[in-house]
Amino acid sequence: MLTTDLQSVIDDPEIDVAVQLIGGVDDARKLMHALLDAGKDIVTANKALLCEHGFELFCRARELGRTISFEAAVAGGVPIINAVSQSLAANQILSIEAILNGTSNFILTEMLAKKTAYDVVLREAQELGYAEADPAMDVDGTDAAQKLVILTELAFGTNVPLSAFPVQGIDTLDLVDLLTAEELGYRVKLLVVVKLLDGQLEMHVQPTLVRADWPLAKVDGAFNMIAVEGDAVGRTWFSGAGAGQFPTASAVVADLIDTAVGRAAITFPRLDLFREQAALPVLPADKISRRYYLRFTVEDRPHVFAEIADILGRNGVSLASIIQHETPEPDETPAATDHATVSVVVMTHRTTLGKLQAVDAELDRLTTLHGPRVRMPVAD
Repeated sequence: MLTTDLQSVIDDPEIDVAVQLIGGVDDARKLMHALLDAGKDIVTANKALLCEHGFELFCRARELGRTISFEAAVAGGVPIINAVSQSLAANQILSIEAILNGTSNFILTEMLAKKTAYDVVLREAQELGYAEADPAMDVDGTDAAQKLVILTELAFGTNVPLSAFPVQGIDTLDLVDLLTAEELGYRVKLLVVVKLLDGQLEMHVQPTLVRADWPLAKVDGAFNMIAVEGDAVGRTWFSGAGAGQFPTASAVVADLIDTAVGRAAITFPRLDLFREQAALPVLPADKISRRYYLRFTVEDRPHVFAEIADILGRNGVSLASIIQHETPEPDETPAATDHATVSVVVMTHRTTLGKLQAVDAELDRLTTLHGPRVRMPVAD
């Protein structure tokens, strides 16, 4: 029997479990409380809700002796929630590196394969149903960041707000950077990272250069992949369809079965999920140490790069390689007053974002640089 009367569901004592799949936060939060208070167990896929109010909702569910299952909230049909919270429970998780947004991965794959600009591929993704009419949360990194918050809570017992770590999407990427990365032996992926380093968590969501021979670089289309490293098991890999009606339904129905047969009632109250405990500090963004890809658009004339190299060097940024493709001979006639511009790509040795921010302040004063400067981290 179908109904649009939500209150009739809440009031029906014969309904034991509710599958809550609406989006958004505020209305979903009220609904979750109403269902819990009515004695219902819940299966949900709402990552935004759990990211923002997971602690509150899980505490309430435990108080009432109810369960919340949420496998479909992260990576669709890939059983990563169960893996991190149960199957790898014997481990101290050391790191999670992942591709968690199928829309962004599809766009990056198609841009490179078809040598096509971002805007064109985005429209194609929308026509195929991979991207929403308003794709902002997918392409600006928010969706992937919300999933990272949930995985960090599961793996490290720490609730980290989105504002505490760098989040950058793919919506400002240029095809030239994908092609240059390929030339250098890399692929650009929207990479989600959390690492345990000396008692602190390094966290970020950013377009990142990943070596072409690494498994994460080979994940194409709308697929997801998660690499989880544990101190006992080492590195494990999980991959599959991260979105779509059937992969999501697979995870939802699996949670429904766990609830119906009683497994959720045994595991939920005993697992360290969204509990009050000492939080691990998050490493400040300017202290994160990585290698970087830098692209500058400069005037094609002598000494320009020497100025950039001097600024980089004085701020402690060491250069690993420099690429500038050959350009036609400049017009040196008296009438040629405007200099052409060329792209210069620099790969750095390991450095910190803080040093690069100091570099930015000095580069802003150069009149020989034009257009936006591109900076992407390189995965180890």
